[in-house]
Amino acid sequence: MTPREHREQVEASLLGPRACQAKDSRGRQRPEEECSIRTCFQRDIDRIVYSKSFRRLKHKTQVFLQPEGDHYRTRMTHTLEVNRIARTIARALSLNEDLTEAVALGHDLGHTPFGHAGERLLNSIMPGGFAHYQQSLRVVDRLEKEGEGLNLTWEVRNGIVCHTKGRQAATLEGQVVRLADQIAYINHDIEDALRGGIIYPMDIPLAISKILGFTHGERINALVEDVITASRDQDAICQSPEVGEAMAALREFMFESVYTNPLAKGEEGKAQEMLRRLFEHYQKNPDELPPDFQEIRLEEGVDRAVCDYIAGMTDPFAIEQFTKLFIPMAWTVK
Repeated sequence: MTPREHREQVEASLLGPRACQAKDSRGRQRPEEECSIRTCFQRDIDRIVYSKSFRRLKHKTQVFLQPEGDHYRTRMTHTLEVNRIARTIARALSLNEDLTEAVALGHDLGHTPFGHAGERLLNSIMPGGFAHYQQSLRVVDRLEKEGEGLNLTWEVRNGIVCHTKGRQAATLEGQVVRLADQIAYINHDIEDALRGGIIYPMDIPLAISKILGFTHGERINALVEDVITASRDQDAICQSPEVGEAMAALREFMFESVYTNPLAKGEEGKAQEMLRRLFEHYQKNPDELPPDFQEIRLEEGVDRAVCDYIAGMTDPFAIEQFTKLFIPMAWTVK
């Protein structure tokens, strides 16, 4: 028996009846020989972690654009926090932690530079629109590995594309990630906003704090425990009405106080204008696109290639490219 076969046997005895077992995966878009050591979902985790797009997450904005300080979240740290919350919930519900982790680590691979500001800009100028969850699937299917894609399993791909809007994921593991994403970003954005002086502890409505708690840890614990309790013996991952309403109210508070706050978001217009000008430049000069995107240009058009290129940029790289193209360089007399 190989290590993979042993692990699949362990899953059969360890996981609950609602879990998605690796041996029952619908498989990959392109059939591959199974790994002798890792299950298919473990293999997907490794493919995501070793990908270029995953490494770039450390230099992509979560909420605050280029904050001064070392402790603000990036898209990378957000992804890691989602992963930890999701795995905790999955383990408590006897679901497949490997599948959950693969979805969590891959869910934001398609996110733009400058967070949702970049996403809104690309959505407004890209024919057919743009959504980061769709781009995340495109990254793993088409853009990674010089155009070959990562060839992930159907369950991981489904969880990635269903992690935020529209239909629910087909697996409970994918549904766990969707809620874990919300739990993570609302709470770590509160912590970052407090650190940045955007809000103060007393600003959070008392009615919400009485249900979810008064500290970061208390809120995370209350939300996670509620998902576990409410989802037992259910056909879907859910929250209790009281806690679900409190989290929705907390999210509304964050939109009013942080996500649209000029102090926190005042630079977004500049970032969007920068991306707009980059998009227009490469539309007019597609030969300047890197070689990786020339095949996309030929097969799917200039707009698609330009969108893929810009969506994959990190914040510093976008600024660097804009500077090279549009900011006059100092002239030195030799």
